This record gives sequence, structure tokens and C-alpha cells, in this order.
Amino acid sequence: MNIIAEIKNPIVLEMDLFELKFRESMVSKVAVLNRITYYIVNRKGKQMRPMFVFLTAKMLSNGIVNERTYRGASVIELIHTATLVHDDVVDDSNQRRGFFSINALWKNKIAVLVGDYLLSKGLLLSIDNGDFDLLKIISVAVREMSEGELLQIEKARRLDITEAIYYEIIQKKTATLIAACCALGAKSVIDDEIQVENMRKFGELIGMAFQIKDDLFDYSEEAIGKPTGIDIKEQKMTLPLIHVLNNCTSKEKSWLINSIKNHNKDKKRVKEVIAFVKNNNGLAYAEQKMIQFKQEALQLIEHYPQSDYKNSLIMMVNYVIERKK
Repeated sequence: MNIIAEIKNPIVLEMDLFELKFRESMVSKVAVLNRITYYIVNRKGKQMRPMFVFLTAKMLSNGIVNERTYRGASVIELIHTATLVHDDVVDDSNQRRGFFSINALWKNKIAVLVGDYLLSKGLLLSIDNGDFDLLKIISVAVREMSEGELLQIEKARRLDITEAIYYEIIQKKTATLIAACCALGAKSVIDDEIQVENMRKFGELIGMAFQIKDDLFDYSEEAIGKPTGIDIKEQKMTLPLIHVLNNCTSKEKSWLINSIKNHNKDKKRVKEVIAFVKNNNGLAYAEQKMIQFKQEALQLIEHYPQSDYKNSLIMMVNYVIERKK
């Protein structure tokens, strides 16, 4: 059994039912929309977000979920999918998870409209059922994700990101959605703001570790689905690079910034940058920070009673930082 199947084991029935409900939530009277949403549903990824929703809900409620939990998971997935469809347009990306992106097959205009459609479907699913508390959690996440992307664009031009700004960017861009999944799962089954906030924080810390792991992939030799050095080619500021930039001599800093700004298409130069970051403790530092976020996350669920759901959440946290892609 692979690790994802093992994590999913205690919620396998919920995940199957969720898939049915998720498909239903996308249906439209417009044929082209149904063709596109069918395509989206059939090339799903690992489905980590709904898994966080169900595992959190079941850990807090002795294994019992309700319709609100399913709706919360569907709304998160609808809105997350909408942001991915829009991201592919923004990045002019032709592929997503090894398949053609929506914009590659149906062009940008249709892709943007499909993203808008999925977003409205998510909002209406909450509104039609009076889940305003869940809608608030999701709406805050969407706002933060947009702010995070814009903050990254604003800062990337100058390549002068401090570690504090980097954490703010990844907290908004990546961590806020996982935080919303855990808060949603909790809120769907209990009405205890302290516990909901505790689970939101848990998700946020996992999201921070997740993004740092992604940063580290850029420096790895293994084939992990994205070519190494791509962040450098795209002038993305990642934690290993930020740490080294802030801890090297001004001469080395000038060379690094010049390499990233003006020589990011030169394979030999990119390799030299990667080697410099490795040799100057960039990777070791980022790994240490990632493990720190992981440990803080695990501490937040330590006091919950032992259960299969809690075990799966712990496995999920470990998977986030041990995954190979």
C-alpha cells in the first residue's frame, strides 16, 4: 500500500462519496462546461485538501462527519481548482499534473470563464445551504492567496526579499489554503472557536513546511516532475537562496543577483548558483526551518486522543516533508 492510500484508509468511504458529490457540484446546462469539468475531475491529483478536511473533522468528532463536511470539502476543491485554472492562464502554462492545461486545450478566454464559473459554484454551494461560517473561512483564504501572489510579484522584481517577507508570502500563497481545509473540517463538526483556530494554525504550519520542501526540490538532482533550477530561471526567491544572499559577502551577493537577473537562461551559470547555495548552507538552513514548522504542527495535535484519523494526520505531516515530488 503506498503512503497516500495508507493515509486515506480511515476516510476511504468519505472520499468516495465526496467524489460523487464533487462531480454533482460542477454540473451545468452548458455542454462545453460539462466537457471541461469532466476533464478536470478525471485528472485529479492526490486530493490532499479534501483529505485534510475529512481527517480533521473525524479526529475532532470521534469519526463522525456530516453534510457540512462534504460541502466544505467540495467548496475548497472547487475554489482551489478555479485558482489553478487561472494560474495556468497567468503563467501561460500548457501542462498541469502531466496533462494539458485547460488554456492549452480550450484557450485563455474559456479557461478564465471556467475559473470564474467554478468560483461562483463554490460560493453558491455555501450560500444555498447557509454555510456562512464556512464561506468566511474560504473567502479569507482566497483573499490571502491573491495578496501572496501579488506580494511575490512586487518583491521578486527587486530580489531583496528578507526572510520575514518570504514567510509572509508563503503563508498567504500556500499555507492559507491548507489552513482553511483544517479550519473547515473542524468548523463543520464543532462550534468551538479555540479548537477551530488550533486546527487552522496546524494547517498553516504544514503549508509552510510544504512550500519549503518545494523550494528544496529546485536544488535536487532527482527527477521530480519539474526541472531543477527552474525557480532560479524564473527569478523566484526561495528560502535557500534568501538565506545565502543575506549571509554572504557583498561581492558574492552582487554575483548572485547578477546571475539570477541577467544569466538565468545560462545552464552553466544556473548550476554554479545551485552549487554556491548548497556550499553556503542554504539547503541545510531551509531543511532545519522546514523541520521546525513540522514539529510545531505536530505539537498542536499532541493532546488529542489517539485515533486512526490522528495517525493519518501525523503521517500526512511526515509525508509533506519526506515526499519525492
